[in-house]
Amino acid sequence: MLESFRNKKILIVVAHPDDELLGLGATMNKLINEYNIITHVVILGEGITSRSDSRNVNKWKEELTKHKQNIFNAQSAIGYHSVSIYDFPDNRFDTVALLDIIKVIEKEKKDFIPDIVFTHHGGDVNIDHRKTFQAVITAFRPLCDETVKMIITFETPSGTEWRVNTDPHHFMPNFFVSVSEKNVQAKIKGMESYEFEKRKFPHPRSPEALNILAQRWGIVVGQNYAEAFCIVRSIGI
Repeated sequence: MLESFRNKKILIVVAHPDDELLGLGATMNKLINEYNIITHVVILGEGITSRSDSRNVNKWKEELTKHKQNIFNAQSAIGYHSVSIYDFPDNRFDTVALLDIIKVIEKEKKDFIPDIVFTHHGGDVNIDHRKTFQAVITAFRPLCDETVKMIITFETPSGTEWRVNTDPHHFMPNFFVSVSEKNVQAKIKGMESYEFEKRKFPHPRSPEALNILAQRWGIVVGQNYAEAFCIVRSIGI
């Protein structure tokens, strides 16, 4: 399966700084180093201002500047090729017209012309993740001239697994990528670059938890480490 990714252009569309690491950091590191893929990450939201009762960008100006710099530190840890950064309001994507988000993704699509797209699971507890998924699915409608033939969703620790167990929209992976300990450590190093997002164990975003999660999915498929995904569209030509 991974051989079909070789030399492809892969677009990763996420809601917040750190989601690109949490969702597929180890897999990106593997594909870049072993399969000669070209990666472009699109980060839609600023990821900070929801920590206030109302959105006040000026109040968080210093933190927003640091948060943006952290993106490039994380990029260096993983080795992905390029990134576009936007400033949609953190955890308030539902206050923005979905079309505005779609237009941004369509612009990135036109500029990059990807073969494969990765994005959030559509059932995450986080509203920004869900809106990102909806926008991606709309921007990459399966029209006859659409170059993207595969859309893949990922889990986001502390956003996907916190759905209640009676919710019908759980993450049900059907695609697993075996990764190495080195790939996992690159993911953890990148995640630790995010000063405002990293947490201590037993939080899902802690280094220990990310390592355990990779081991857990590895155990599911008979490997030492793995990341889990769901292929939501695959068109064979």
